[in-house]
Amino acid sequence: MQTETTQCQVKALKDAPVATQIRQSPPIYYPPRTYCHGPGQCYTRPGWWEPGRVYSVDANAGLRKRVEAQCMAQKGFRPVSLPPCRQNVKSQVTARRTTRLPALAGNSCFVKFDDGSFQIITPAQAG
Repeated sequence: MQTETTQCQVKALKDAPVATQIRQSPPIYYPPRTYCHGPGQCYTRPGWWEPGRVYSVDANAGLRKRVEAQCMAQKGFRPVSLPPCRQNVKSQVTARRTTRLPALAGNSCFVKFDDGSFQIITPAQAG
């Protein structure tokens, strides 16, 4: 799966390359304000402009994700969301990375390891 995921990511990057755009949010104007601390003791703070924030976006990021998802679907994969396993489930099984995707059930969960690999556990089959 990881090999096919990488192949689809490379294809998506070729088909929808990074298209960085520099953008700026609009500036904000703060109008003058008068403060008084007693009779005849007033001062006016002048207004000022605060420039907009400059940031960059990848205009093709969404398209690239769709291309990758379509590529994975063509290979027979479909996305699923699994919750992380609870500690009591993790402690009942031997920790080993999943190398073959198992059949999933409603109570399947995952454990992620430091190296980025993962283990899928279905508690009814654990042990």
